Amino acid sequence: MTPLDFFTDLFNPQLAFLPRALAMAVLAAALCGIVGTYVVLRGMSFIGDAVSHAVFPGLATAFVIGADLALGGIIAGLATSLAVAVVSQLRRLREDSVIGVFLVAAFGLGIVIISRAPGYAGSLTDFLFGSLTGVPVRDLVVVAAVGAFIAVLLAVFHQQLVAVSLDREFAAVQGIRVFWIDMLLYVCVTLAVVFSIQTVGNILVLGLLITPAAVARMLTERLSVMFVLAPTIGAVSAFIGLWLSWTLDTPVGGTIVLVLTAVFCVAWLAAPRHGLIFRLRSA
Repeated sequence: MTPLDFFTDLFNPQLAFLPRALAMAVLAAALCGIVGTYVVLRGMSFIGDAVSHAVFPGLATAFVIGADLALGGIIAGLATSLAVAVVSQLRRLREDSVIGVFLVAAFGLGIVIISRAPGYAGSLTDFLFGSLTGVPVRDLVVVAAVGAFIAVLLAVFHQQLVAVSLDREFAAVQGIRVFWIDMLLYVCVTLAVVFSIQTVGNILVLGLLITPAAVARMLTERLSVMFVLAPTIGAVSAFIGLWLSWTLDTPVGGTIVLVLTAVFCVAWLAAPRHGLIFRLRSA
């Protein structure tokens, strides 16, 4: 299927779910690109994986009792993030060790909870790998509103977030409340993950959160440019991934992540100043 055929299908009234799926994928990818930039800058890729697993028991609980899935995921993600932030302040254990403990615990709890629901296997597949079919307009509005809220929040606290990302001890000396900045980042990651799970699923959401920002990091030295590049790369990759998925009849989430990975490989090879080709020529 050519891109023109894909555009034709987007405007086909009988395929009304397709443009909604595209809008959801692009919004989620852009949102993750913005938040993921801070995560990559801080060298905390593991937190994205932890939060994606942490929201799972909340999603599972909400599914079993018939409550709102997003609300369940947000509550579980924030509770786990608070636990990680509090335990990490003790500095006896490295942050990644604390995250690892809560990661497996949360995911195990989610598996146990959702197994109590009749016919849970199909629902578990949707949770793990995503499902863009039947995306309601209400979800698009919510994701757009949440994305705008997060963008404003990150813009307001940008200086503090960057300072803590680069040197948290020096930031504390400067009077920045590191704990609350940590919590702010965890909250933003949680919101981005919860509203992206429908696109790529619980397992693959880390690719949407980290890969666009990692590519942007290789392409530019300027933070301002990085914050524009990351969501743009994520959104364009989501569009291409959905087109390829529709053409090849492959899972949307996996296809989007593979497109992002291909973009990362190209950047790793050909990025100016940091790409492999440039380094070999400079040797």
